[in-house]
Amino acid sequence: MINKIFSKEFVKGRLLGGDALGRLRRLDREIEQLRLQVGQLQTALQKMHGGGLRESEFTVFSQFGEDGILQYLIRHCDQVPTSFVEFGVEDYREANSKLLLQQDNWRGLILDGSEAAMAAVRSRDLCWRFDLTAVAAFITRENINGLIRDNGFAGPLGVLSIDIDGNDYWVWERIDVVDPVIVVAEYNSVFGGTRAVSVPYDPAFVRGKAHHSNLYWGCSLAALVHLADRKGLDFVGCNRAGNNAFFVKRGRSALRPISPAEGFVESRFRESRDAEGNLTFLTGADRLRAIHDLPLQDVVSATTIRCGDLLE
Repeated sequence: MINKIFSKEFVKGRLLGGDALGRLRRLDREIEQLRLQVGQLQTALQKMHGGGLRESEFTVFSQFGEDGILQYLIRHCDQVPTSFVEFGVEDYREANSKLLLQQDNWRGLILDGSEAAMAAVRSRDLCWRFDLTAVAAFITRENINGLIRDNGFAGPLGVLSIDIDGNDYWVWERIDVVDPVIVVAEYNSVFGGTRAVSVPYDPAFVRGKAHHSNLYWGCSLAALVHLADRKGLDFVGCNRAGNNAFFVKRGRSALRPISPAEGFVESRFRESRDAEGNLTFLTGADRLRAIHDLPLQDVVSATTIRCGDLLE
């Protein structure tokens, strides 16, 4: 991470001399090794003390507690293939699958719309020390199956992780070239915990351009649960942060399926912005009021509603 921020300055020799970049890269590797050792300790403690899905949360490389939840789910599922596909990873400094890659030696495919971000991943040692394929592509429901298949990941899969802040529902709906045991999918808690809704499909959807508030994106938890049920997966819970839902293949785990009402967690993120890009720190229903006129599709009835209708 330090490397990402300062590398241009070091290359120009402005800070610590000609070998500063090399020293900084070594420091970055040492920090990563320390994080991995923490992950190994956390995994061992989790096995010893047990607990449920949320009690198993810990973070090594994930944004919130997804690292721990995935270790928990893998331990509670039968015959999990040691492979993953994750998209929406930026430069892969922070990701749901990175601990699986480095601690558990899984093979994986990561996808992101930024060529610079994927080139940065390929320039690091992850792609030769591990079986990691990094591909730049703007993901749509039209191209996702080809991207997965053409990069050698069709068939049984351990973990599928979906986080593109937009067409998540529509892209996952279209995926049929992999059969994952575990799925992690991001939901937008602003849309509440009961109605199965998503932003309408737009292959060019970009969260920051769809509405200045940064609140209009993705789908509700209920929409993901509805889709997962169609695909033969059970909903088993959300993380404490209220942004990721977890699903397991039906018949591969003794974990109890729960309903969206049981598992819904409302996020406390205050990332809303005004038309000038300034943070407005909206919370609760005020977030929905900020986008009340924008359309949503009810994925069960295939009807169009407005965000404001969710307030009724």
